[in-house]
Amino acid sequence: MHRVSDSLVAKCAVLLAISTAAFAQQPPAAPTVSAAFGTQATAQGGANRAVLVVDQSSPESSRLVGTAELEGLEIYDLNGRRLGKVGAGEAVGLDVRSGFLLGGREVSLLAVVDATTNSLRYYAAEAGNVREVSARSVPLGFAAENVCLYRSGMDGALYAFAVGDGGEIDQQMLFVTPDSKVDSRQVRRLHVPSPSEHCVADDAEGQLYVSEQGVGIWRFNADPETDVLPTLIDAPRLGRITEEVGGVALYDGGEGARWLVASDASSGRLFVYDRGKDDAYVGALLVGGVDGRSATTEPGGLFATSNAPDLPGQGVLLVADENAAGGANYKAVPFSSIASALQIAAGTPQQPTRAEPPFPVVRARFETTAVPSAGDAADDPAIWANPADPAQSLIIGTDKKSGLHLYDMQGNVLQHLPDGKMNNVDLRNGFRLGGESIVLVTASDRTRKSIAIYRLDTVAKKLVNVADGVQQTGLSDPYGQCMYRSQRSGKYYVFISDPDGLVRQWELSPTRSGKVRARKVREIKFGTQTEGCVADDETGTLYVAEEDVGLWRTSAEPSGGIAVRSIAAVATNPKLKDDLEGVGLYDLGGGRGYFVVSSQGNNSYAVYRREGDQAYLGSFSVVANAAIGVDGVSETDGLEVTSGNLGPGFEYGAVIAQDGRNVLPSQNQNFKVISWSDIAAVLNLEKRGERPHER
Repeated sequence: MHRVSDSLVAKCAVLLAISTAAFAQQPPAAPTVSAAFGTQATAQGGANRAVLVVDQSSPESSRLVGTAELEGLEIYDLNGRRLGKVGAGEAVGLDVRSGFLLGGREVSLLAVVDATTNSLRYYAAEAGNVREVSARSVPLGFAAENVCLYRSGMDGALYAFAVGDGGEIDQQMLFVTPDSKVDSRQVRRLHVPSPSEHCVADDAEGQLYVSEQGVGIWRFNADPETDVLPTLIDAPRLGRITEEVGGVALYDGGEGARWLVASDASSGRLFVYDRGKDDAYVGALLVGGVDGRSATTEPGGLFATSNAPDLPGQGVLLVADENAAGGANYKAVPFSSIASALQIAAGTPQQPTRAEPPFPVVRARFETTAVPSAGDAADDPAIWANPADPAQSLIIGTDKKSGLHLYDMQGNVLQHLPDGKMNNVDLRNGFRLGGESIVLVTASDRTRKSIAIYRLDTVAKKLVNVADGVQQTGLSDPYGQCMYRSQRSGKYYVFISDPDGLVRQWELSPTRSGKVRARKVREIKFGTQTEGCVADDETGTLYVAEEDVGLWRTSAEPSGGIAVRSIAAVATNPKLKDDLEGVGLYDLGGGRGYFVVSSQGNNSYAVYRREGDQAYLGSFSVVANAAIGVDGVSETDGLEVTSGNLGPGFEYGAVIAQDGRNVLPSQNQNFKVISWSDIAAVLNLEKRGERPHER
């Protein structure tokens, strides 16, 4: 056996020590900034988060409001002197947004987490006073830790994110009740694996930051009609945070001065990140007490604003200090001091602004029951308007994983046909079969690569298969589909597309046995994938959406040839964003009307004139109707448009749109029904049959 020398052992020990030190996370050196003032100690201890409620009309009435656990909310003046308290149960978290419309006037709205009942409560702040305006305590169903508010730039709606001890991130949509109280409904539930205690939302960018205590800082998309897309900003052992991330805050001093601030309780430091550079790390600092005394050793919840009247530098960071001398309190740090210490821009005071939605908005009047299939399943609707009793009209919707659904005008399922992977569906009245006039329904059947053919029994309210056997398409994947009734010949046709851009036309004919068969009569080839299409029976024109390119028109007659003409192009209209999907026609009569096209990439619907130069008239989006619990519409595949009377609220027709992300709360996909009257109002469009004085 060879003996290892003592000198070699010593050298190895030194190298190991050097290696260990190199890999160990050491808190970086950091400057210290002094607080301008600290509030009086909270009555019960347990400072968690404070916010600044700014009164624009009377800056001297601006207040600091902080959680005080069993004492509820405590209110301080801008010198930190406690003025009073408001009962809020065991208040452990809160946030504020100004400009909330309540009872005909704008107030600053506070959302508060009551840990005793694990619920959300809402308060209005006006002229230095705070009062509860909750319609109820909104139960969360988990051990809640904090809350942050988010105002969507998509529709101006206000949301609350409640975070919890089990990693829950619960998004609630706020609304005002008829008696001017504030309530909310769950929109969706996100998760991180371990406890989350703090969050903050960026209204301008539509992003949510969440601190997962032992893991790090996450960034999510805040708008419920977008993908979540979690991004890890910083983490212990991987970034600057040493052990446990605490509070997070956003400071907006304008262009070039947009910062994320996070507290690291273990090292007593605050970390600053540049939101303009994908949250890149900028630097660290320590928070001292007033005049440098009583340093904050374990900074907790944070709140930042550049709009801070009568406070030094016009910008302030509020820091919860659990270990302050004399008791837990909140310290106000001028952001100008932070900017100077880290050599970053403090910016200028920014008045709170409400982002305008990119398009005029409407709300669905009701929605259908969710399809049973999970994932991307619901796809395309069709509607039959009942001329005898419009309220008894019927909606057909595809489930491309299981079949067809028949709904009533309340969205209830009347029938489910598990006939295969039905992608798109359409119908026409007046088809003669077996000596009677029927409503003929066809669908693209991806299971059998065929044309599914049904009769809609409008009395029994069911679909009945009338296909003369399997009507093969010869396509690799029957995809988009629409029907056409020729005014010239009276014949019925169906168009079905393949993902490679091939569109085939079939003539539909009755058999002596009371069935329907299809005969191929034409092919048209587009450059790339098509799906949405609609035929204008009156003008004999077919409109086809090439998903990444635009909307085309061609003759719908089988003898019409293969020439196509562009109506709309994604490349030339910034309001369009691929994919272009569903296409529908609103008929005003006499060849007049509108086309509606779903612009899937930006969750909007473009409207074009039917006649003349077929000009683009504008776009709209469908946002949540929180009061009735119907969410907005996003990532629409198929849609249907009708000018027929569908009953109360839909006398002038409707748009029915597939909803690719069905939330409020999160469920499988479904279809939303929007009154044409609402669309016409926001885009100044006509309604079929309206009297002149109605516009």
